[in-house]
Amino acid sequence: MAESSVGTTANEPVALRLVDREFLIACAPEEREGLLESAAYLDRKMRELRANAKAPGFDRLAVLAAISVTHEFLALRRQHTGSDQSVTDDITALRRKLEAALDAHIK
Repeated sequence: MAESSVGTTANEPVALRLVDREFLIACAPEEREGLLESAAYLDRKMRELRANAKAPGFDRLAVLAAISVTHEFLALRRQHTGSDQSVTDDITALRRKLEAALDAHIK
């Protein structure tokens, strides 16, 4: 019995360059653009760190870049969570005002 390939997409190898090293990573075609963008961002971070450090090795650069990117991500996530809470609080306050206005109108 033949298997159906409907809904499955074959992963394709994508060549990524990070600080003059090449890596092949398999990904789905629809994820290729995001992967390339992520690799370019990481490469820039690693090059910034290399420019400001005394002869760091590739592994050290990778760890420092991972920490830096993770720090940025967590800061943005905290900021986003704070924004979500602010919107939730505003909606709750608005709902209370509407309920009070409707109660006053009905009475």
